[in-house]
Amino acid sequence: MSLKYLHTMVRVKDLDATIDFFKLLGMVERKRMENEKGRFTLVFMCPPDQADGHNDVELTYNWDGDDGLPSDSRHFGHLAYRCDNIYDLCQKLMDNGVTINRPPRDGHMAFVRSPDNISIELLQEGESLPPQEPWASMENTGHW
Repeated sequence: MSLKYLHTMVRVKDLDATIDFFKLLGMVERKRMENEKGRFTLVFMCPPDQADGHNDVELTYNWDGDDGLPSDSRHFGHLAYRCDNIYDLCQKLMDNGVTINRPPRDGHMAFVRSPDNISIELLQEGESLPPQEPWASMENTGHW
C-alpha cells in the first residue's frame, strides 16, 4: 500500500484576506473550485515552483459563514514553509501588518499567524543566518 501527500486543508472566515496573506508568503493560486450546491469555495495555493499539486494549502470558505471555526485554531498545529531569507520575509510581512509571533532571533525559525489564526512556521533554507537586529532582541508576541 502506498500513500501520496495531497494537500493540507484549513477553513477560513475571510477568503480574500487569507489569499492575500499567502500571497505575501510568495504563494500563488493554483486552482479554485466554486460549489453552489454545497455553498463553499476551495482555493488551492502553493509556491510558484511547486505547482504540481503536491504542496497545496486548500483554503475552504463556507459561503454561509463558519460558526464551527474556533477563534484560536490550535487544534490544527501549523503549516511550515522554507524560505530563501527569513529576515527579508519577516520584514515584508511586518510591513504589511502581520505580527511576528516568534521572531527569527536565531536566523532560522519564525512563527506568524494568518488572518484566521492559522499558525505558520517559517524556516531558513540551508544554514541559519547570523543574528541580526531588530530580530535578535525582539520578544515573542502572543503565541504560535
